[in-house]
Amino acid sequence: MINKLKVTFLFGIFVMLFATNSMKAQLKPGELVDGIAAVIGDEIVLESDVNEQMNYAKQQGASNMGKCDFLENLLSNKLLVYEAKKDTLIENRSAAIKEQANAKYKQLLSQFPDEKTMLTAYKFRTGYEMKNAIEKIDTDTYYGQAKYQRITEKADVTPNEVTDFYNQYKTQLPEIKDEISLAQIEMTPKLTEAHKQELINRLNKIKQDIQGGETFESQARIYSEDEGSTANGGLYKNISKGQMVKSFEATALNLQEGEISEPVESEFGYHLIQLVKKSGKQYDARHILLKATPTEDEIKTAKAKLDSIRGLIIEGKMTFKDAAFKFSDDKRTKFNGGVITGSDGSSKIERETVPGTISYELAGLNKGDITTAFDDVDERQRKVVKIIKIEDVIPAHQITLETDYDRIKQMALNKKKGEMVDKFVNSKLPTTFISIDGRYDSCNLKGSWKKDAIKK
Repeated sequence: MINKLKVTFLFGIFVMLFATNSMKAQLKPGELVDGIAAVIGDEIVLESDVNEQMNYAKQQGASNMGKCDFLENLLSNKLLVYEAKKDTLIENRSAAIKEQANAKYKQLLSQFPDEKTMLTAYKFRTGYEMKNAIEKIDTDTYYGQAKYQRITEKADVTPNEVTDFYNQYKTQLPEIKDEISLAQIEMTPKLTEAHKQELINRLNKIKQDIQGGETFESQARIYSEDEGSTANGGLYKNISKGQMVKSFEATALNLQEGEISEPVESEFGYHLIQLVKKSGKQYDARHILLKATPTEDEIKTAKAKLDSIRGLIIEGKMTFKDAAFKFSDDKRTKFNGGVITGSDGSSKIERETVPGTISYELAGLNKGDITTAFDDVDERQRKVVKIIKIEDVIPAHQITLETDYDRIKQMALNKKKGEMVDKFVNSKLPTTFISIDGRYDSCNLKGSWKKDAIKK
């Protein structure tokens, strides 16, 4: 039952899992597309899509699912994508997705000595072909999520429904592994004025060189520390208003086309920005970024400040919650007492999934203890310093309403959302063109998918 619940068609959950692994799954070295499994509207399911999804799900523990089940999941996913593209209330983000695909392509390219080696590894003939594959994955993810959210936006469950769900499935619900609840105060080490001026001076020298005849593009390739745009000469195309950090956007939109800014500070570091083109609500811009990477002395200063805050908390002069609100630079946690939540929104985190750096600092500590300050990196891989408090320790146990109500409620809600999506999908089957390859003739699909068959 639980494995079935995990992979029952819940598109929003599936695509979040799939998006982080899609490049590995879809673009595995040595594998080639091996034909069309099905067509839904004008969307295509490839045979390799079915195989890859099946292999990935098995790695996640879904061992009781057959190939036909995975085909039907993909059919449902593609039908959602097809319907989303026709939905006028869902924003068309084709231009932004294309730019995102180009950035992902460059990120992959940075892992290889040259483009030819990468294309050979992933069995693509050209960079254009590979970029199209990445763009297709991102397009399906965006439209599928958007339609899923539109269908399920009013979904809710009552306490009675949660109890009914638990009573029906309690013998099949999994045991909860050892968990831990953590809260943190995270600080970004401050650069000294001398360090800031050094970065500004470097950018001013680069600007002088550009004004002296060097191109902005060539200087970006040489000096910029932005991995997402360096290979493209610092260029970002079709930027929508609100997409970039405020200081970047305000500066870019106040420039004339071709004009270069003075050095601009942002949360990432210092930039030189050149407005390339502005059209309606979108614009193209190049930039050169020098990251605000703190020195060892700057990190040491931040640690000392954080340890002094820790001392105030231990002495009872300030609560951890108040200290997080006042001092933490992590916007995700500072407003909720520093509490760290998982991908499901729960504050309970499986101990074995705690990152190694943090796990090392927590060794030997108990509930209520606070680590000394240590350095780490944030979700954007920027240097930070932290202290972490162990809020709670939850031993492994069988899931119950008393101990895990919120978790069970989310399971019940996911089930209801899945039923809503199934109902929507089934309502569209009679009016949607569907053609499934003959190799799946023996599948006993739950929905009325088999209106036609592609003959082998």
